[in-house]
Amino acid sequence: METENIQKTEKKSFFRSWKTLKVRSKIYQIFVHLFALMALGMIGAWAIYKIGLTNDEGSVDPHNRYLADYKSMGALTDSSKIYDAKLQNYIDLAILNRVFPTNAHLIYEACHEGTDPERVNQMIYACNMYLQETDNGKRFEEMRKEVNSLLARYPASTSTDNAIPWMNDPGWPALKRAMVNDADKIRKAAEITGVDARLIAACTVGEQIRLFNSHREDVKRYLGPAIMSVQSQFSLGVNGIKDFTAAAVEAHLKDPTSVYYMGEEYEHILDYDTAQMHDITNARFNRLVDYHNHLYSFIYTGCILHQTMLQWKRAGYDISDRPDVLCTLFNLGFVASKPNPEPRCGGSHVSVGGRIYTFGVLGNDFFYSGELSDEFPMPTKIFRD
Repeated sequence: METENIQKTEKKSFFRSWKTLKVRSKIYQIFVHLFALMALGMIGAWAIYKIGLTNDEGSVDPHNRYLADYKSMGALTDSSKIYDAKLQNYIDLAILNRVFPTNAHLIYEACHEGTDPERVNQMIYACNMYLQETDNGKRFEEMRKEVNSLLARYPASTSTDNAIPWMNDPGWPALKRAMVNDADKIRKAAEITGVDARLIAACTVGEQIRLFNSHREDVKRYLGPAIMSVQSQFSLGVNGIKDFTAAAVEAHLKDPTSVYYMGEEYEHILDYDTAQMHDITNARFNRLVDYHNHLYSFIYTGCILHQTMLQWKRAGYDISDRPDVLCTLFNLGFVASKPNPEPRCGGSHVSVGGRIYTFGVLGNDFFYSGELSDEFPMPTKIFRD
């Protein structure tokens, strides 16, 4: 009892003395005590660390065996092995997309064209570690075995033939070399006219194939050394552009009221210099039949494609992503370009290897073939806005 009375007295004494302290003294004492507590906490933490109470010795992951069992795809030393490995990547991703599309999408997006197929295979393998724990994962393995088993039943062909018949013609390799020689000019014309280079090249391919197979004996001496043949009578230059068509192109560039008008930035791309103004017809002819520089042939081609696309678009029909139709209309000319809801592929008939093709199909075949993709990559958009 006496002890309790003493403690109560001491508490009252403490509170009385605390109340009598100035605010500054109270704040000081609070900071001192807080600092002391922090110091004790730090010393305690240090002691626990030194004793080793925080050490986590860890353990072997349950998936260690799976990760260690990864089988390398082997040395991919030649292009054919790399190609086969990439195809297997695509097959695996297509199957993964059936069960876990999120992961298939992430891996696909992470694996751009230059990614090592071994790395892609490792990504799929790492994902499969968790797939095994799910019913969908089991389905992934079952489908993978089934697809690969099916492919194994049909050995890969050793044929070097192209699925597009006319590309097996002896004249095609020579024309490809000629296209490579003129690739810089075609790309420059594409930039000037706001049309993708591959579409301009498609029209050139169609015209050259038509010309070569119409007058094979006369022109193969030009194609042999990989030089494109140039026409110089009714249809001019490497793309067979008629004089009156070229004149119409020039007029459309200057006329803001025309349905073919391309805009102010294009108005002067085909201007003549002062010395040429006295005889524009002859100057135009010389532009198109120049044996050494085909740039103007490609510029006129780009303009025809761009102007035709705009004509249809202004009429309410978008053919900006129809290379078959655009090549057809390039071949037939402005007079045949009549916007309608059902544009058709066609044009001049061209015989190659005993088979008849239309100009529009030849251009479309090249555009989507993958041929010469280094010189003329596949575009995301054919026309510049």
